[in-house]
Amino acid sequence: MRSTLRRQASLKSTSGSARSGNDNQLLIHALTTSTQSPLLALARRIADAGCNLSESRVATIGTETSLMLLASGAWDALAKLETALAKLTRDESMRLVHYRTGPRENSSHLLPYLVEVVAADRPGIVARIVDFFSQHGISVEQLNSTRYHAMQTGAEMFQAQFTIGIPAEIHIAALRDDFLELCDGLNLDAIMDPVKF
Repeated sequence: MRSTLRRQASLKSTSGSARSGNDNQLLIHALTTSTQSPLLALARRIADAGCNLSESRVATIGTETSLMLLASGAWDALAKLETALAKLTRDESMRLVHYRTGPRENSSHLLPYLVEVVAADRPGIVARIVDFFSQHGISVEQLNSTRYHAMQTGAEMFQAQFTIGIPAEIHIAALRDDFLELCDGLNLDAIMDPVKF
């Protein structure tokens, strides 16, 4: 009986240490010219170090490519990755920043919504929208925005997509009404819908 209890305790501690191994994370941010994307080089070094690529964001902005990668693994595997990244920074023509971070707090109380905005381009649109969300305690999880020329008229246009996290206690219909009223006042065409997976 005692040996069975010892074995169960040992299994629990082993599984606990395995879980805590995944708590070790390294956030990597790289910037380089769009013709020399370091995505393959970084993905290989993450794999070679024995780490997992937990999350990634890649975007070309202007003439530059921006990469945000989150690697996870055992403490010594991340240390090996940090050494590899230091060598890569010396060898490649890129700006690279990396640092240790931890797992994100549980955000199950946040409801994911997608907000899309289209308007004639002018300064301050993003600032006004983000300020509205901030005043309501709503986090902006992702943002993609661009300027373009309308095909038919050549007018300068602005388009943005926000993924936001709305606290569950907020009344959605009232929030949507307030947001659309703001957009009407700013002459923005906007929608707010739940994210569908």
